[in-house]
Amino acid sequence: MTMRIAFNKAPVIETTIHYLTRVLNGRLAGDGAFTAQCSSWMETRFDAARVLLTTSGSHALDMTAHLCGVQPGDEVIMASYTFSSTANAFAGLGAKIVFVDIRPDTMNIDESLIEEAITARTKVIVPMHYAGVACEMDTITEIARRHGLLVVEDAAQGVMSTYKGRALGTIGDYGCYSFHETKNYSMGEGGALLIRDPSAIPKAEVIREKGTNRSRFFRGEIDKYSWVDWGSSYLPSEINAAYLWSQLEVADEINHIRLARWQQYYEALLPLERDGLIALPSIPKDCIHNAHMFYLKVANENVQSALINHLKKAGIAAVFHYVPLHSSEAGRKFGRFHGEDRYTTTESSRLIRMPMFYSLSSQEVMEVVASIYDYFENERN
Repeated sequence: MTMRIAFNKAPVIETTIHYLTRVLNGRLAGDGAFTAQCSSWMETRFDAARVLLTTSGSHALDMTAHLCGVQPGDEVIMASYTFSSTANAFAGLGAKIVFVDIRPDTMNIDESLIEEAITARTKVIVPMHYAGVACEMDTITEIARRHGLLVVEDAAQGVMSTYKGRALGTIGDYGCYSFHETKNYSMGEGGALLIRDPSAIPKAEVIREKGTNRSRFFRGEIDKYSWVDWGSSYLPSEINAAYLWSQLEVADEINHIRLARWQQYYEALLPLERDGLIALPSIPKDCIHNAHMFYLKVANENVQSALINHLKKAGIAAVFHYVPLHSSEAGRKFGRFHGEDRYTTTESSRLIRMPMFYSLSSQEVMEVVASIYDYFENERN
């Protein structure tokens, strides 16, 4: 069924076709001029020691697992309310995933539960910044420092978001962005690895270049390259990078428009929250978000399904989000839940994501809002 208002549309900028044409008339392989421009822009804008474009956010996470030296039997702490890639990166190297509960206000990992989940086998903490709203990073990094642990930020949804003035993805030891079609800035499929410690850059380059020192060769630092360690092919093509660059050039404009649509949703739906029919997103005072998504929460799973179906009948694509990983087949195989699941399951069964994308119009937002009001009015009657 074709939706009158889609859930997502990938951004197309005025320069997009021009840049893609330039690539098609030149170099298509990775690490060309557009890749360099994207990486340099993010390094400067986000104050990162190094940013490496990757073929996906999942592959950026895979690279961090290797950079962290994860071994079979190690434990990695994260929230269960996240995408499978967050866990796959570490489970693939034999780590046990230790899930802890979330905070109901932000849907992020509850930082107060992390320390009690730490054991002698714990190696990494992975905060995932849900909806581009930061986890409580000061607390998390302090816990990691005291216990000698590494922090990998899953900032797949967090490009252009900040925590206490610092860009998400640059606060932990490593950060991972996604530029999937559904993200604020897109490569179709793509991502980026952000590195805080410059000493980790050479190894990251080797991993990304199929285990070779080819990056050094291209910089003229060695006269030939060879296989020096484990690696894989994590370089996106210049086609992907050119598409991304067309958006990064106008990143602030995209961000401004998305935030305006987010605020429009919020203000229009506030009366329903005051009536106790829905709960709206909460943004902590130290966080600046990027309007990655607009979601609301309803009373329970039955209302969630009914409202999604109501919107679908009106031609509006609204969707739920993650099935908590610890309740999945792979979650039971590769992980365990530490402590009580007070919020992860119940809050996930209440959440509905509304259409949110760069070209979403103000009128379309109000059509979505009107349909939500229509649903609750019908329920009253």
